[in-house]
Amino acid sequence: MATAVRTAGRSPVRRLAGALHRRPRLRLSLLLAAPLLWLAVLYLGSLAVLFVSAFWTTDSFTSEVVRVWSTDNFRALFTTPVYRQVVLRSIGVALAVTVLCAVIAFPLAFYTARVAKPRWRPLLVVAVLTPLWASYLVKVYAWRLILSEGGLADWTLRPFGLDGPGYGLPATVLTLTYLWLPYMILPVHTALEQLPDTLLDASADLGARAGRTVRSVVLPLVLPSVAAGSVFTFSLSLGDYITVQIVGGKSQLIGNLVYSHFELDLPMAAALGTVPVAVIVLYLLAMRRTGALSSL
Repeated sequence: MATAVRTAGRSPVRRLAGALHRRPRLRLSLLLAAPLLWLAVLYLGSLAVLFVSAFWTTDSFTSEVVRVWSTDNFRALFTTPVYRQVVLRSIGVALAVTVLCAVIAFPLAFYTARVAKPRWRPLLVVAVLTPLWASYLVKVYAWRLILSEGGLADWTLRPFGLDGPGYGLPATVLTLTYLWLPYMILPVHTALEQLPDTLLDASADLGARAGRTVRSVVLPLVLPSVAAGSVFTFSLSLGDYITVQIVGGKSQLIGNLVYSHFELDLPMAAALGTVPVAVIVLYLLAMRRTGALSSL
C-alpha cells in the first residue's frame, strides 16, 4: 500500500526513469534507436535506392528516367571497353596509393613510436595529423602548383636532368598518397607503440639482427594495423574524383564517370556507383581475414 502511494506520488519523469533503470535492455534500445534509424534509413536506404535505380533506363530522346526494370546498364558496364578500363584503372590507382602509404607509413610510424624520445612523440603525432586540418581543395591545388610546368617538382629535378611528373595518373597517385597517408600512419603507430619491449629484447637475446627482428617479430604483429589503414586508403582513393580532375590531366577514374553521367543518364551513373561499393565490400571481406576490422 505504501509503495503504491509513493509510486503514485512520483512525477511521470521519475516513473519513466525508474522503469528504464529496471530495464537495461530497454534503455540500451532507446539509446541506439536514433543512430540505428539514421543508418537504416539514410545510409542503407540510399544504397538501396542507388541499387534499384541502376536497373532503370533513360529515354534517349527526352533523357527522362524510365522506371522499367532492365539489366542493360550492367550489361554495358561489363561489355563496354571504356568502362572496363576505367574500373580497372581506378582499382589500380587505389591499390598503388595503398601500397605507397604502407611503405612510407611504416618507417615514419616506427620512428614516432619506438625511436623518438617519449616527450617528442605527442608532438610528432600532432605533426602527422596537421595535414588533415587543412582544406581538401587547398591541399590538392597546392600539389597542382607543385606538379605544374616550371613548378617546384621541375625546379627540384632539373639539376639532375629530370622533369617533374606533370599531370596524369602518377600525379594522381602521388597526391592521393599525400592526402590519405595519415590514415595509414596512425593505426601503424598505435600498433608499434603497444608492441611489448620484451619481444624485441627476446629476439635480440636469441641472436636476431635488426632486420630479422623486423621481419619475424614486428611485421607479423603490425600487419593487422596495416590492413586496417589500407581500408581507409583504398576506399578513399577508389571513390575520389576531385583529385583526378585537378591533377589527373586527361585521365579518368570511376568517380569522374559517375559525375559525368549524373545529369545525362542517372541510371547508368547509379550502375557505375555500385561498382566501388561492391569492390569495397569484397576488400573488407578480404581484410577481415587478416584481423584488420578488429584493429579499426
